[in-house]
Amino acid sequence: MTLHWSDTDLEVHKLVVGPLDNNVFVIRCRHTGDAVLLDAANEHDKLLELCRRLGVRTVLETHGHWDHIQAVPAIRDAGYEVGVTAEDAAMLPSYDYVLTDDSVIPVGRLRLRTLHTPGHTPGSMCFAVEGKPLLFSGDTLFPGGPGATQYEGGDFDTIIRSIEDRIFRRFDPDTLVLPGHGDDTTVGAEAPHLDEWVARGW
Repeated sequence: MTLHWSDTDLEVHKLVVGPLDNNVFVIRCRHTGDAVLLDAANEHDKLLELCRRLGVRTVLETHGHWDHIQAVPAIRDAGYEVGVTAEDAAMLPSYDYVLTDDSVIPVGRLRLRTLHTPGHTPGSMCFAVEGKPLLFSGDTLFPGGPGATQYEGGDFDTIIRSIEDRIFRRFDPDTLVLPGHGDDTTVGAEAPHLDEWVARGW
């Protein structure tokens, strides 16, 4: 059973895959059956079954780190297109189109809004479902703080600005944050701790 969250308009399905327990999400419009998959991370056989079962039509990558892209070749070979930001595109073995900031991706009757949130990687992207309290944060924001920034292309000051300006100032406290690993949180649960994260430096 992969259903993780739902209302009358949409379903969010979640599958945990790979050695780093990556969260893979499918966002599906209940009115039309159209769906998108976030992060072709690993275990491509399971992801392809999920794509077929839920009507996935395209794949969106939150960023280009290796643990989020292992299934990309098999997914593309099966006929699904993969989108990623220009800044992270070179990190993928292959891709089909470029995701840009503050654009709308229709998923049936749903509207998925892109938010460029650099810091974990230069091209990290979050996805918000317009009119719904849902934010898919990739590795930008987790319960307890920002994603790691010690790897090549990461920058702590940048990820803090992304979280503060593009997430905490924009979304209501009850917005559910669904990260690339681990458990869900909310904007309201994390926002009060921003100064603590800055002080600790990670």
